[in-house]
Parts: sequence; structure tokens; C-alpha cells
Amino acid sequence: MCRKIIFLAKNLIILALTGTILSMTTLLQAMATPNSSVSITDTIKTLSIVGSTEAVKISPLSTNEVTDLLHMREEEKLARDVYLALFDKWGTRVFQNIAMSEQKHMEAIGSLLKTYGIDDPVMKTGDAWGIFVNPNIQSLYNKLVTKGSNSLVDALTVGATIEDLDIKDLNEAITHTTHNDIRQVYENLKMGSKNHMRAFVSNLRALGADYEPQYISTEEFQKILTALSGNGKGCGRKNGGNRGRGNKMGKIHGQSGH
Repeated sequence: MCRKIIFLAKNLIILALTGTILSMTTLLQAMATPNSSVSITDTIKTLSIVGSTEAVKISPLSTNEVTDLLHMREEEKLARDVYLALFDKWGTRVFQNIAMSEQKHMEAIGSLLKTYGIDDPVMKTGDAWGIFVNPNIQSLYNKLVTKGSNSLVDALTVGATIEDLDIKDLNEAITHTTHNDIRQVYENLKMGSKNHMRAFVSNLRALGADYEPQYISTEEFQKILTALSGNGKGCGRKNGGNRGRGNKMGKIHGQSGH
């Protein structure tokens, strides 16, 4: 009997850690009936399977939630790819630093797509640099790279514009979702975009230029600039300067984002 109790206790701990809700009546009956045809081991195994099945059930997403995830996946790729192109053009560190952060943003959205069983648009293109499924994002990419190739000030303005748009789209996506895991990812990405915005504006001002918001309100923009940097993982440095271009983000370009 003592061995049964110890065995039961160990397995209750294991099942509790996996989030399984147990039928105590069934377990106690199996433990108290020496000749029972249903052993404690069998009962534990059965409940483990049932509990595991329950644990992976995910509530379905709305059409808006799916659309937002697909859009944000490619919008984060847009940011990464534009920054890689502008780093190639100007060799300015801020683009390299923030491109690394955008890769992490891509991965965060990619993980959500996988969790909810949504086809990944980045996988459809093989994560090819500068290629997108969404025609609007493709068109925007082409325009931004062209503009950013004119001058360093234009390139930094493009960076600020991307973060401006990203924050606006994340604000909207947050209002569309009822899923806490998705909302948390969006909030984290928005924190990173705020950091990136500060970095681009700081670099612009160091060159005697500035940025006026096109998508978010002037009030939100000013709050971002005056706030302390959050844990957004990827704020570029002020006056990033130039680095040798041989590095060329080899560790980022070509990754799938999963």
C-alpha cells in the first residue's frame, strides 16, 4: 500500500506539472482495490493521454487575427530586408543592428503561425531577400529601398518610416486579438519598434535632419522619443558610423524565421 501511495504521489506531481486535471475518484478507486482490473499505472497513462490532448487545444483565430499575423510576418521581413539593403548601400551600423532585431521579430511571428497552423508566407518565397507574397508590401519594399539609396539621410528617414508604420499596425493588431499569447508578442514587438524609432531619429538629428510621423500621432511620437528605452532587443546606436561590409549579415540572410 505504501508503495502505491508513493507511486501515486510521484505521478500526481508529473501530471500536475503538465497541466492535467485528474479524476481523483478513479485514481483512489484503483489504489484502494487490490484486485481491480484497472491498475494505477493504466489509469495514470490514460489520464496522461487525455490531459495532453486537452493541453494542446487552441481556440480558433478570427479572420482579422489571421490577416494581422500574416501581414505582420511580412512587414517584419520588410523591415529586415530593407535594413539589409541599406546596410549594403551605406555600411552604417544602425541598419545592421536593427536588422538583427527584425530577424527576431520575424521569428516571433513565425512561431505564432506555426502554433496556430497558418501557412507561412515567408516559407512560400523561401525567405528570399526582398521578395514578398503580399503585393502591397512588395511595392512598399521597392519604393523604400529606392528612396533610401539616395542619401544617408533618406535611408535613416526610411528606417523611421518603417518603424512608424510598424507601430501603427501593431496598435491596430493588438485591438483585434483576444489571444493573450498573440497580444504579448505584439506588445514586445512594439517595444522594439519604439527603440528602433528612437535610434533612427537620434541618427537623423546627429546629421542635422529630423523626422515627422506619417502614421502614428504626433503625441505618440513625442512620447516615444522622450521615454526611456524598453527591453525591445535591438536598438541601434546613435551615430552608429560605418563598419566593414564583409560581414553583410550572413547569419541573418536566408534564415527561415522559425
